[in-house]
Amino acid sequence: MLAYFPGSPKQFHLIDESAKMLDNYLGLRGEKMHQYFKNIQQLLGKIEQQEEQLKEVAEIIATKIAKGGIIQLFGAGHSFLLAEELFYRAGGLVPVKPIYLEPLMLAAGPRTSSHNERTEGVVPAHRHLLDIRPEDTVIIISTSGRNAAPIEMAFEAKEQGAFVISLQSLCYTKQESTHSSGKRLEQIVDIVLNTSVPVGDGVLKSDDYQYGASSTIVGATMLNALVSMVIEQLLAVQQEAPVFVSNNINQSSSKNDKYCKQFENRITFN
Repeated sequence: MLAYFPGSPKQFHLIDESAKMLDNYLGLRGEKMHQYFKNIQQLLGKIEQQEEQLKEVAEIIATKIAKGGIIQLFGAGHSFLLAEELFYRAGGLVPVKPIYLEPLMLAAGPRTSSHNERTEGVVPAHRHLLDIRPEDTVIIISTSGRNAAPIEMAFEAKEQGAFVISLQSLCYTKQESTHSSGKRLEQIVDIVLNTSVPVGDGVLKSDDYQYGASSTIVGATMLNALVSMVIEQLLAVQQEAPVFVSNNINQSSSKNDKYCKQFENRITFN
């Protein structure tokens, strides 16, 4: 790779060296991209190894939905993205409700929400906004499993008699709890769905930098796989399952309206 500019041979040399550096950089960037995909695929492979556990969880959730229960999802900060991922999702279950607690959302300010997630008292202060029932399933999303807010939500859901699941990475188990009980999330819930995301979230490293976040991709895959299994369980015992049809398909609204009406006493779809 060599460009022509008027001048001395030295200028040609500098241009040639710069081009080589750029080529090396682009090549390294390509290698890192492939390494990122490879590392993500390895994490997804670990999810596949939990197939039997996921099937058992899906059976429990399907039974609860058949009895009128819903799935509620809770997460703080970026974990809330996964709570919203399953809500009003084309090809997903209708009876899904994210738990909105504004002080724990990124919209409140990232540093503020991060502080609130680690501080006790936020969930109890918003208990009046919660509607958790024994027939429900509550999925608590917290990659580290150590922070006070998800732990408080786990205690609350257990107290209400719900089936409580955590979506977390057990790679963090040596990170101590920020809750006064000293308990981590996996010590409270009924079952753990382990994402195996590395401590620090990134799956790539260069010198002192860790990057290439993984928790959202892996978490979304695991949750959608679980929902797919729940739908299959429902269809195995009944003719119809409450699954959203894409609003971008003609004549989808009538079916979606029917399902929304079925669960409007528990979930706001407006």
